[in-house]
Amino acid sequence: MSQPNSPEQPWPVRTVARKIAEWVDRLGPVWVEGQLAQVTARPGTGTAFLVLRDPAADVSLQLTAPVGLVREGGPAVVEGNRVVVHGKPSFFLGRGTLSLRVDQIRAVGIGELLARIERLRRLLAAEGLFDHARKRRPPFLPGCIGLVTGRASAAEHDVVSNATARWPSVRFRIEHTATQGALAVPQLVEALGVLDRDPQVDVIVLARGGGSVEDLLPFSDETLCRAVAACRTPVVSAIGHEPDTPLVDHVADVRCSTPTEAGRRLVPDLAEETARIAGLRDRARRALGGWVDREQRLLAALRARPVLADPLRAIDARRDEVERLREATRACVLRGLERRDTDLEHVTARLTALGPAATLARGYAVVQRVPAEHDPGTPLPVLRSVTEVEPGARLRIRVADGAVHADVAPQPGEPPAPKKRKTKVSTT
Repeated sequence: MSQPNSPEQPWPVRTVARKIAEWVDRLGPVWVEGQLAQVTARPGTGTAFLVLRDPAADVSLQLTAPVGLVREGGPAVVEGNRVVVHGKPSFFLGRGTLSLRVDQIRAVGIGELLARIERLRRLLAAEGLFDHARKRRPPFLPGCIGLVTGRASAAEHDVVSNATARWPSVRFRIEHTATQGALAVPQLVEALGVLDRDPQVDVIVLARGGGSVEDLLPFSDETLCRAVAACRTPVVSAIGHEPDTPLVDHVADVRCSTPTEAGRRLVPDLAEETARIAGLRDRARRALGGWVDREQRLLAALRARPVLADPLRAIDARRDEVERLREATRACVLRGLERRDTDLEHVTARLTALGPAATLARGYAVVQRVPAEHDPGTPLPVLRSVTEVEPGARLRIRVADGAVHADVAPQPGEPPAPKKRKTKVSTT
């Protein structure tokens, strides 16, 4: 590092490679977990070359191992298996490549895989990714269905054939990806993103046939589960068979036990919907017919009522009643008048019998004194005593058939009395 380095004095390739190798050599041995993407162990060679890939990212690492170590691993050291290796990083000067010199290879057992899946399941559940409140309901009849599955797989056939049999006009947008192995998770995540960004896709289906726990590991990967949870489009999971339950089944909005069930749940059955529409049409027709019949009966009943059958009957009845009341009122008034006439006649007869006219008719007379200066409008005073007049006074005598006037004259041969005097009435 102390050698000068400049454009005029550059380092040769061997110097740079040696220095990189020295820095890499300072790294200690490490344990690394990944998925075997390639295993090359040619006969007659002492070194096997392997590629270890990260299952959740597009990152790989070259491995070198003794051929005997690979052969001792047996079925565990096979492409697609999850393994844990122990080795030391090394830099190969001749090619300028970095590799991991492996001295141990351990297969990740089923128990360890299930334990890791269980720990991840608890983590995702604690974050709320399994909550039913966040799950969305797929549309009743999607316009376009996005399908993520393997190329020419039985799962693709089951989903498409069953959905098409139920609704022939259904449309699909299919994204073919790897469904197992080291490339499965990155391709599945990319396909999900492509379909989720398509505005015409109404629902996305993840479909894969059955398999072992190792084959279905990509569908329990944390990266894929979080990608499904982040989708804005409803996601349907149809992985494996009924007993298979990868973690993506819990994160997806709808879980189907098999791809066949997913094809049936994605779209309604045309025959069933047609029959349902026909049944609803019949029910509507019967309901409408019953309503019309009921209203007709109601109208007939209303029409049969007297007030509608003969609207003038009530008026005629009221008119007759008014006439009867008028006649009764007239008769009552006439009877009252007759009674009042009779009473008046009785009172008149009594007044006549008690009045002065009747007395005059029996021969009596009413004598009134006429003052010297009499106002014609003033009534004449009645004479009640002979002492009230003097000789020469003028009198008015009223009899039954009229009145006469007389003057008071003294009696001849009699001295005039001071207080009493006899009057002589002369008729004028």
